[in-house]
Amino acid sequence: MSEEKTTISRRGFLKGAAMGVMGGTVLGMGLFSYSPWRKSYFPEVKRKLADIGVCKSVKVTNISETSWFENAVLMKDIKEAGGLLVNQYSYNWPPFGDGTGLGKGSYEKGIAKIKHLLPNNLEEAWALTEKLSVSPENAGGFAALIEIEELDGRKRKFLLDSGWSYKWMDECFKREGIDRMLRDNEIEAFIISHEHFDHFWGIPVVFKYNPNITTYYPQGFYPEGLQYLKDAGHKGKLVEVKSGELNRIIPGLATYNFPVPIICRVYGEQSIYVNVKDHGLVSITGCCHFGIIQFSETAFREIKYEKDQLYGIYGGLHISPFEDWDPKYDDLVLSLGKYGFKKIGCNHCTGILCAKKFIEAGYPVIKGTARHRSKDTAYLGNGDKIGYGIDV
Repeated sequence: MSEEKTTISRRGFLKGAAMGVMGGTVLGMGLFSYSPWRKSYFPEVKRKLADIGVCKSVKVTNISETSWFENAVLMKDIKEAGGLLVNQYSYNWPPFGDGTGLGKGSYEKGIAKIKHLLPNNLEEAWALTEKLSVSPENAGGFAALIEIEELDGRKRKFLLDSGWSYKWMDECFKREGIDRMLRDNEIEAFIISHEHFDHFWGIPVVFKYNPNITTYYPQGFYPEGLQYLKDAGHKGKLVEVKSGELNRIIPGLATYNFPVPIICRVYGEQSIYVNVKDHGLVSITGCCHFGIIQFSETAFREIKYEKDQLYGIYGGLHISPFEDWDPKYDDLVLSLGKYGFKKIGCNHCTGILCAKKFIEAGYPVIKGTARHRSKDTAYLGNGDKIGYGIDV
């Protein structure tokens, strides 16, 4: 940066800081980051305004948000297996347990024990892997049903993620009628957010009921994940969504693949954008590892949407999933308010503490019922629903 530009920037900053006692107080508190002044220091965003079409409404059913049941068990396993940067397939968690113990497994050894049972004999496969795996009782999973109502009233259904435990997810699918919907081809596509164990490893439960379902997955999968799609019994169309790519599926519904490195040697996360007529854009995510700020800013940069309004957000917002609150997370809670969401639905991956802070901040959070082993009403739990453009 030239000396002239540096001087101008400093003058501009000092001018803002000299606006009185209140201005100085705001700057001292760090709220400058959220004030209109900050915008003068950023280059103007060039919006692509891609047209993804519009739909009448969207409804989300939380099939399961309980990725795992006890934080302490999960974190103990991860720590003793070598930490958050270790390949998840080596943990010896189900369904890839081979009996050799924590941190000593591999996809190849684990899948060899159960491959002959997939995808139709899941009860037998799970009973076998429970005996060979570490902490099988802690496995749960995330999955959601997304129902799009088109402008002409036609309803179209999509499945986001498949959870983790075969046993738990099969129970959840049956509870919400997902097994029947898949079998009857009511669900037209399966969208995988990312390769993590609690969102992806339950895929045989999907393919048990519809092995031919069109499946979208984000670029960045490792060889194990790609092989698992085959070994789990998928026989239908497989679509790789490229990193940084906006993938239009039907009018009003598109996905976007965020190229982000994630813990447990996972890369890339695919999330969903839905443009609801006369309301605005709804953002739906599995885990939001890339962060709520990037999620919202990407929507603003990439997509044309109704009323230029970020209308709603749903999913795991991954701020404090292990309830390990850090004061810096307060900045994320504060930043969420600037986007003006009209309806917020969050779940387990967000963190109970975080969900409660959203509520305390006065954000329009839709509370849940704490049923089916979900732990708190501060977020949408298992079996709960949320609608955008429609009352649920």
